[in-house]
Amino acid sequence: MTALRLAILGCSGRMGRLLVETARADPDCRLVAGIEGPGSRALGWDLGTAAGGQPLGVEVTGDARGALELADVAIDFTLPAATLVHADLAAETGTALVIGTTGLAAAQLELVAAAAARAPVLRSANMSLGVNLLLALVEQAAARLPAEDYDIEILEMHHRHKVDAPSGTALALGEAAAAGRGVALEDASVRVRDGHTGAREAGAIGFATLRGGDVAGDHEVIFAAEGERLLLGHRASNRAVFARGAICAAKWLAGQPAGLYSMKDVLGL
Repeated sequence: MTALRLAILGCSGRMGRLLVETARADPDCRLVAGIEGPGSRALGWDLGTAAGGQPLGVEVTGDARGALELADVAIDFTLPAATLVHADLAAETGTALVIGTTGLAAAQLELVAAAAARAPVLRSANMSLGVNLLLALVEQAAARLPAEDYDIEILEMHHRHKVDAPSGTALALGEAAAAGRGVALEDASVRVRDGHTGAREAGAIGFATLRGGDVAGDHEVIFAAEGERLLLGHRASNRAVFARGAICAAKWLAGQPAGLYSMKDVLGL
C-alpha cells in the first residue's frame, strides 16, 4: 500500500505540530509539505524541526499551491481567512482538504461549500471521534425529549488562549440539538445572559462559555426537566485526540469524489 502523501497547513502552530508528530508516527502516512504564512519564523526550517522533533528532509514553505500539488490530502488548522485561500487552491488543484479551522462565519462556510463542488473537502469543528459520536447522541436526545419539558444548555471550557466563543464544537452541538428539534439554531440560541433577563423561554438552546488554564476542551450538553437532568459530555485531556481524528479523516477522504463531507461520513453515522 502506498503511503498517503500529507501536507500540513499551519504546520508550526499548536495543532500543526501535533499533526506532524502524529503523521510521522503513522506508517500509512508520508509528510510531503508544511506550510506557514508570511512572516512566520518557521519558514525555511525543516518540517520536523519546526514541530519540535527530528528533521524530516521537508522544508517549511509559504507556497500553498505547490504544497497542495504534492499532496494527496492537505490538513488545515489555521485561521478563517487562510482557510478560504486554501479551499480555493484545493478546488483549483483537486487536492482533498481536511478543515479543522474554527470561527468560520456563515458566508465563509458558503465559500468552503463552493470549493467542495470541485474537490473533496471535509470540515469539522472538532476532529475527535468521541465528540462526533456525541453530536449524534445529542441530536437523537433532542428529537426524543419534548422541547416544552426539557431545556437545553451547552457548557464549554477551553484554554485561556482560545480566541473564538462559543467554541466551534459548542456551536456544532447546538446545531445537532436544533436539528433534532427541527428548528434553526439562530432562532433558538441564547448566547448571553446578564442582568434581569426574565424567565427562560421554552425551546431555547443556551450557551455558557468558560476560559482558563490549559483545558484542551470540555463540552457538556444538559437536558434539564422537572425532576431530572440528562448530561451528555466529552472531556479532551490533550489535543492529540484531535490530531488522530484529523489523520483518520484524511485517510478516509483520500480518493473520495468532490463534495462536502463531515466526520459523520468518516464514522458512518
